[in-house]
Amino acid sequence: MIVKSLGLKNFRNHSDTGILFSDRFNIIYGDNGQGKTNILEAIYLCASGRSHRTSKDSELIKFGCDSYSINNLVKSTGLDKDINISYLADQKKQIKINEIPLTKIGALMGNLYAVLFSPEDLFIVKQGPTERRRFADITLSQIKPSYFYNLQLMSKILKQRNMLLKSLTDNSSLIDTIDIWNIKLAEVAASIIVARRAFAGLLSRLAQNQHKYLSGEREIISFDYDCSFQISEDTKREEVKENYLKILEKTLSRDISIGYTSVGPHRDDYDIKINGKSLKTYGSQGQQRSAVLSLKISEIELINMETGDYPVLLLDDVMSELDENRQKYLMQSIDKVQTFITCTSDMKFRNTLVSDSNYYKVVEGQIVDGL
Repeated sequence: MIVKSLGLKNFRNHSDTGILFSDRFNIIYGDNGQGKTNILEAIYLCASGRSHRTSKDSELIKFGCDSYSINNLVKSTGLDKDINISYLADQKKQIKINEIPLTKIGALMGNLYAVLFSPEDLFIVKQGPTERRRFADITLSQIKPSYFYNLQLMSKILKQRNMLLKSLTDNSSLIDTIDIWNIKLAEVAASIIVARRAFAGLLSRLAQNQHKYLSGEREIISFDYDCSFQISEDTKREEVKENYLKILEKTLSRDISIGYTSVGPHRDDYDIKINGKSLKTYGSQGQQRSAVLSLKISEIELINMETGDYPVLLLDDVMSELDENRQKYLMQSIDKVQTFITCTSDMKFRNTLVSDSNYYKVVEGQIVDGL
């Protein structure tokens, strides 16, 4: 999968930017605050339908303007796709593929696969379950659009169930309606749980191979799915559904007292360990960086295995975070992947790049030069 070109109008600090890209490495360099990351953000937005930096489309509009637009030409399995995303202040975001409007954001999934790697990805290890769920959910949503729809559906059902739980404290006559929401929630939750379990198993196996090399075969990494209630590796979907229904019934009194659903996929986590020990608790900064690098490279492999296509790789100011050995290993691991790298002008990693690279200097939201 290749991003051939990108056009930005009034997006962040880019008034009118047009770029043709190399099929291999694209180095976007310049001082901080000039608009380098905004280019990667726009590509990522075309893959996932959302920014990785904000949930508010209004924040993506250039100051003093009332709209933005992104045009992204993507080549996949011999076909060209023109992805257009536009937003007018206080209106709904518009998405088109080859001029055909999409009615649901989920229809965007699978038209462009992208893996983003930034310094903030250390949060996958360092912070709480939300970051780890987000990491897994983004990848799963790209390779399985049905998974994205299930996430959206679960969110709506949880909202309705939680509203009902709150109202039951004052109106117990509504208790009979809880069964309806329990069944709906268990149905969609079972699909999400089974998908997450399979994802974690595959990613863990891929990451072990990567990390073995990075650690000189001294460390074994594991990425295990921690469901909010007990399931085994071979529990079937229907059994997961029935088990969750029983738990929802068992925890109903507590859920009514606290006013929200206490157990379910929205409370899941993933355990990342090195040699059987928690990476978050016991891992050094170097071990955590290596682990995230292993997971990100494995994410690329997983997308290729599941879809038959390679994602584009967006490296946002991470090369300076990696030592030379990790830089070289990363470059060797992505020889078949179109890559976008943002960095400052010193480009200390330049000796690790192949010759087939394009360079773009960004100054105040404009491409002004190239090497």
